[in-house]
Order: sequence, then C-alpha cells, then structure tokens
Amino acid sequence: MSVIRNILNSRSSKDGNFFIALQKILGFKPKDISHYQKAFTHRSLNQKDKLGNAVNFERMEFLGDAMLSAIIAAYLFKTVPGGNEGYLTKMRSKIVSRKHLNELGKDLNLIEFVQTNIPKDQFGANIHGNLFEALIGAIYGDRGYKYAKKFVYERVINPYVDIEQLEGKVISYKSLLIEWCQKTKKTFNYEVYEDSGNEEVKHFAVKLRIDDRVVAKARATSKKKAEEQASKRAYYALQDKIDIE
Repeated sequence: MSVIRNILNSRSSKDGNFFIALQKILGFKPKDISHYQKAFTHRSLNQKDKLGNAVNFERMEFLGDAMLSAIIAAYLFKTVPGGNEGYLTKMRSKIVSRKHLNELGKDLNLIEFVQTNIPKDQFGANIHGNLFEALIGAIYGDRGYKYAKKFVYERVINPYVDIEQLEGKVISYKSLLIEWCQKTKKTFNYEVYEDSGNEEVKHFAVKLRIDDRVVAKARATSKKKAEEQASKRAYYALQDKIDIE
C-alpha cells in the first residue's frame, strides 16, 4: 500500500501529513476528513460504503462543479450588472473552462493525493480539473457554502478573473469559425484523416476548407484537438475579415 493511501486511510501520524498538506491548500482546517478522502479516491479501487454505494471522487466532482458554477455565476451577476444572460453565460464558461480547471488542479498538485490502482502517468489531462472540482465538493460537504466560496475566491476569482481580459478570450476557435461562416453564408468543411506516420501514438490530420479553399491544416492526437488547432490557425489567417464582419 502506498504512502499516500496510508495517509488517506488512517488517523495515524501519517494522517497528520495529509492534514498539513490539505490545510495549506485550503487555507483553513478541515473538520471531517472523510469528505476529502472521497475527493481523492479513484473508481479503480472499487470501494463501497456500508450500504453498498460506490465511493469515489465522481460524486464529489459533480457537487463541486455545481458549486463552482453557482459561485462564479453569483460573482458575475454582482460584478457586471449590465451583462445579459448570454454574456454572463459566456463569461462563466471562460472562467470554468476545462483547460483552466486542469491548470488549477495541476498547480495544486492534487494528483499526488489520489488513491488509485491505475498508474498516475496513464491519466489524461482532465484528471487535474476533475480533482479540483471534487475538492470544492468536499469543502462544501465539510464546511458548507461559505468556505467553498472562500476557496473559489482565493484560488480562482481573485488571482485569475479579469473581466476585460476575459471579454477578449476565445474559448473555442472552431465555434467562432463556424459562427462566422454561418453568419457570412460561407461553406466550410473539416477533412479529417488518420495520420500516424512513424510515431507510436496515432495522430489525426485536418484540412479546414472555407468556400472550397484550404485555409488551414493541423495535426493532433485526437480529431477534436486537430479541428480546434486548424480553426485557431484559420482564425489568425482571417482575423482582419472576421473582426470587421
């Protein structure tokens, strides 16, 4: 059994190390450590409670996602009194984007505390954001809304949220390109084909055609990433026209 698992599963002297690390991350002392144990338990352990219910961070992640969304929504509602529903929704999406949450979870090195039967280097990038949301869920379960809000303000809003910068931040270049093409009645098509080359990891190549002209190409380890990268390159190639129209 790993050191981290011993820390999480016992109230021994090792448990004190987890308390110290957790308190440093949270900025306050947790009351009920069991909430945080769940927030760092991966489903690969197949743990169950006394009633036979699965115990892993996914339920905490669900709760944390809802709490984070509510706290950010309330912040934007008060901070931008002139923003309509569409504006506020877009701004919230930019703040809680998967990329941003992954960066937050990675910065806190939350993966260090995960209990799992899967090698940690096999997890995808989203594990960092998932754990960040699970941690917020654990905070809410342990200390309530007030402390969850305090954590979100200190870790998300105060250091990273700048309304003016967010207004100019693009979440999805593909969505932006499609919206522009539809608005200007231009045809568009993403031609996707497998392109492994001599590499062990499978890659996909994409050609983005607008009005039957290839305007950008890209390669990535998934179709979605390749399409997004091609869209980003197309956006910068056509930025003058897109911004004017």
